[in-house]
Amino acid sequence: MLWLQRQWLRLTPWHVVLFPLSILFGLVAALRRVLYRIGLLRAIRLPVPVIVVGNISVGGTGKTPLVLWLADFLRQQGYHPGIVSRGYGGSIQGAVAVDIRSDPAIVGDEPLLLARKSGCPVWVGRDRVAAGNALLRAHPECDVLVSDDGLQHFRLDRDMEIAVVDGERKFGNGLLLPAGPLREGVSRLRSVDAVVVNGGSLKAAMLLRNEFEMSLEGEVFCNLRHPEMRAVAADFGGKKLHAVAGIGNPQRFFAHLRRLGLAFEEHAFPDHCVFRPQDLDYDDADALLMTEKDAVKCAGFADERYWALAVEAILSPAFGQTVLQKLRDIDGRQTA
Repeated sequence: MLWLQRQWLRLTPWHVVLFPLSILFGLVAALRRVLYRIGLLRAIRLPVPVIVVGNISVGGTGKTPLVLWLADFLRQQGYHPGIVSRGYGGSIQGAVAVDIRSDPAIVGDEPLLLARKSGCPVWVGRDRVAAGNALLRAHPECDVLVSDDGLQHFRLDRDMEIAVVDGERKFGNGLLLPAGPLREGVSRLRSVDAVVVNGGSLKAAMLLRNEFEMSLEGEVFCNLRHPEMRAVAADFGGKKLHAVAGIGNPQRFFAHLRRLGLAFEEHAFPDHCVFRPQDLDYDDADALLMTEKDAVKCAGFADERYWALAVEAILSPAFGQTVLQKLRDIDGRQTA
């Protein structure tokens, strides 16, 4: 997977083979969108507003921190949000609730992290409509749903679409799968309600009227073996450090650690990697530093050397007002 991601950043001889497949992928995706638009395939509306947070490219762009930000913001505004997710990387069948004790191998790493940090009901299922209905039956107090990913899951009707873009990698070579990283063409960004750029800006190239910048901040590490223990970068001075990242853009995490002043040996793994103890058996390590997403999969075998960096999304007040205005418009239509 890491090899394929490197090919997606440039044009290589492999693209002579891959480009015809990308054309076929684009035709199938376009046909599917048309079938939903004309009603031959039916989108199902849930009884509460649905906000979809997704992306047009494969790999992590920062959706999970944004979903956590939205959940917290909506609660502050008096809403009772719930979260649905496909549970990518898990083996779940049907619709299942996620709690802090769930197995990431079953429910997926991102839903487990959402359940532990959001304070909201979280349900997973390959059919997000079924997951949403199950969540609402179990939690009738929920008055808005946030879908973690699912921009291309058109069966779930939505009231607001938010596309997240990696501000560093952007769109790679700009080609559709499998020749490039895109699930949909870049023009799709003009149809969503908001584009959130994680660590950069598209304004010079795209001239999007609905673009908002997001950054991820954090400097406190939590120990996996003893969650009550905290540390900052200065506490790792003079120690042999190894940094591990099994996320969409590992270099973003490593760059964050360097900004904190840390020196370490880096180890990039594929996104959603299922870690085994032997994968992280670095005999000379005084400490292993990792993302919170990776930490939920390592907690079961971690020793005192394992530390996760806690981060949070930072967005402008204007983005929050955009979300609120969209919900007010929905309320207005429903009461009219």
